[in-house]
Amino acid sequence: MSASATDPVISMYREQISDNDLKIVEALNKRIQLVEKLKRHKEGHGIEFHDPKQEDWVLTYLVRSNRGPLSNEGLREIFGVIIEVAKREAAELSLK
Repeated sequence: MSASATDPVISMYREQISDNDLKIVEALNKRIQLVEKLKRHKEGHGIEFHDPKQEDWVLTYLVRSNRGPLSNEGLREIFGVIIEVAKREAAELSLK
């Protein structure tokens, strides 16, 4: 058995990381649900779903709110992916 498997401090941090990961998954699922509702609303009112200006605003807002240690570049990278995946997932949900 490795030392890291028996170290209580490592176990504690791993548990906290796992708990945090679950919160991230929950938040991502909630975001996708909200994006899907927004998509349906916009489509129902004849409004284009994709809004690059809003996406830029979201990224700018998040960067201004970021207190680190996540870099602004890392934040933009992560949320760029989150936005793209949320749009794709919302589109798939709205087809169901």
